[in-house]
Amino acid sequence: MKISDIVALGLWPDSKKTTSQKGISELEDLGYNLFYIGKNADLYTCPGEDAKVLLVRSDRCSVFDIPLNLLIDGKGVSQTAISNNGAEFAKEAGIRTAILSEKVDQSLAIAPRCQLMELCKPLEAQIDGEVVQFELIYRNYLTGSLFDACQNGNDPYGLNLPSDLPQWSKFETPIFTPTTKGIKDEPLNSEKVRIKFPEIVTSLEKLFKDFTAFAEARGIIVVDTKFEIFVNSKGEWVLGDEVLTPESSRFISKEDFDAANYISMDKQLLRDFGKANNWKEKSKDLKPGEKLEVNVPQTIKDKILSGYTTILNRLSK
Repeated sequence: MKISDIVALGLWPDSKKTTSQKGISELEDLGYNLFYIGKNADLYTCPGEDAKVLLVRSDRCSVFDIPLNLLIDGKGVSQTAISNNGAEFAKEAGIRTAILSEKVDQSLAIAPRCQLMELCKPLEAQIDGEVVQFELIYRNYLTGSLFDACQNGNDPYGLNLPSDLPQWSKFETPIFTPTTKGIKDEPLNSEKVRIKFPEIVTSLEKLFKDFTAFAEARGIIVVDTKFEIFVNSKGEWVLGDEVLTPESSRFISKEDFDAANYISMDKQLLRDFGKANNWKEKSKDLKPGEKLEVNVPQTIKDKILSGYTTILNRLSK
């Protein structure tokens, strides 16, 4: 399938610019053709007529949606393995994902970074008179932007949470805080989205609860997670490629959490370093396609990779 076929099917947004660059030679030689370069991963068309693409994770990094000239060796392999584990957990729970069970030739050097993906389009629906795409977020603990909102007397999701709840309060049952998906994610009324997609919201709530228990038994606290929903060619809803991974969730090792050390095992160290070095302000001068030049200490890179490795080791069945 060619990129023109993907566009014709209405499965590729105009906002995402394709590339004519050549990709990895061992893939191109087999008929996989690079067509999109993302911040952290690349997409290839696949030989044949099936509606699927090949996702190849890199070691590139980004934070705050800022592309960086930063590589962390081994991150892409770990991320792919964690993503495969998350997808398998969802499938065992009876939930479809866009990640196909089919694999590329495992003798390829690039194989540990590869996932074959079903071509899907984002789930869309009308909420309050506007057609939006969704990020369905579940939270076990009060922290981050929701804690700030509660402190300021705001109720962005219509949950009627007490304003005096302390940070890191654990909810008796996970709460549902959906947002739009776009340049800026806007909070949505929880009950309105639940009424719009009752089966999806309930199924993912159970998946989140089950995964929380599974992870905690293996030494990882799941603070929250975000699910992105797509629709396949059969009209079925499916999860995307980041299912229960550090890219879509906040994980904290149980030993750190119990010691009130709430640093998540993902890119939080990099975000904190970026805030301290004013990356958001510096990135405003970037031209399209440019990366922000950053100098990150090796100690931070090592800690980030160690976090991914720990997650992979603890969550592998």
